[in-house]
Amino acid sequence: MFGPDPDAVYEDLIDHDVSQLEPLVTFGFKPDHVKPVKEMANIKIDQVYIGSCTNGRIEDLRVAAQVLKGKRIHDSVRGIVAPATPKIFRQALDEGLINTFMDAGFCFTNPTCGACLGMSTGVLAEGEVCAATTNRNFPGRMGKGGMVHLMSPATAAASAIAGYITNSELFKH
Repeated sequence: MFGPDPDAVYEDLIDHDVSQLEPLVTFGFKPDHVKPVKEMANIKIDQVYIGSCTNGRIEDLRVAAQVLKGKRIHDSVRGIVAPATPKIFRQALDEGLINTFMDAGFCFTNPTCGACLGMSTGVLAEGEVCAATTNRNFPGRMGKGGMVHLMSPATAAASAIAGYITNSELFKH
């Protein structure tokens, strides 16, 4: 965890109340093109990819596992989890998160480059749609002709269960 030096001095301090901020999901092929999940709801998905080297933090895996606990992903969805590092893989193993994902129907991979850049384990076919917690979604990123919608781990997990983009039960608005 990063933080300021204890003797840091600021010119100004700005507080933002984000408690009413709705979960967002991308549309199109840029990570800054977003809409509230409710506006993208019911878009069918073929795959859910949780993790990657940039977004496979233990906190992300915990949240997704919380949504998935005791549930199964939709029969039409492939689920893939990739922790960011071997340390996070071990932590997920020790905390039982890997079992939660596997019981829900996900495949849990080793930390590596893979689906998020179209290399292996989850490359999209033409016309397929992926709900992903990765950080990029430009055309062809996960496979030629595939569409990637970026979202939070909780939204991705809930979408895996439903088979389409949807908010998780953790969002209470």
